[in-house]
Amino acid sequence: MSTYETLEVWTDGTVGWLVFDRPEAGNAIDAHMFTELEAAWEQLEADPDVRVIVNTGSGRAFQTGLDVRQLARDKEALRTSSRQTRDFALRMTGWHCGVTKPVIAAVNGTCAGGGLHFVADADIVIAAETATFLDPHVSVGQVSAFETIGLLKKAPMAEVARMAFLGAHERLSAERARQIGIVSEVVAPDALRARAGEIAAEVARHDPAVLATIKATLWNALEHA
Repeated sequence: MSTYETLEVWTDGTVGWLVFDRPEAGNAIDAHMFTELEAAWEQLEADPDVRVIVNTGSGRAFQTGLDVRQLARDKEALRTSSRQTRDFALRMTGWHCGVTKPVIAAVNGTCAGGGLHFVADADIVIAAETATFLDPHVSVGQVSAFETIGLLKKAPMAEVARMAFLGAHERLSAERARQIGIVSEVVAPDALRARAGEIAAEVARHDPAVLATIKATLWNALEHA
């Protein structure tokens, strides 16, 4: 496995792990993580031994979106991010990067703003009891777009609209996220990674070609619903 500065990436048998590792910054995506994410997804996708990928975070947050202050200091990275958003060509999540293997998001803590991309684009989402979900874009004068649009694949319009319009004032608990379909299971915080590994191992027992076909069929159906 390659070595990353902002991520932890490893394999455990047939399960690949991609862990956001900037806990001091809420695992926000800085310029370096921005490029490492694409490389990590591609590496796990290309590994013939990996059949399922678990995505989680280090520390108290799962993922809090772009580190805008840091990106502002790196003008080229900010231009790249802005251009990709403008051109609908983001390269952050497994779905963005064309990953054909099932992805399990294990939400260990705060999931905010751009972090919702990783939840919206995962195939299975579980969460710790202490996890929270919010979209603060409107609270800082920004438009909520791709994140909430992606969540419409999982949750009712009324709930997603509340997140978009209320911003930082609307925080969904893990249990509420489960009730509306964003999350499929809620577990104790100290059991989250073990449970994600169990689910991943069970999924990985099946034929990779069949798993890839199921994933493609389900997501194509959503795109054309």
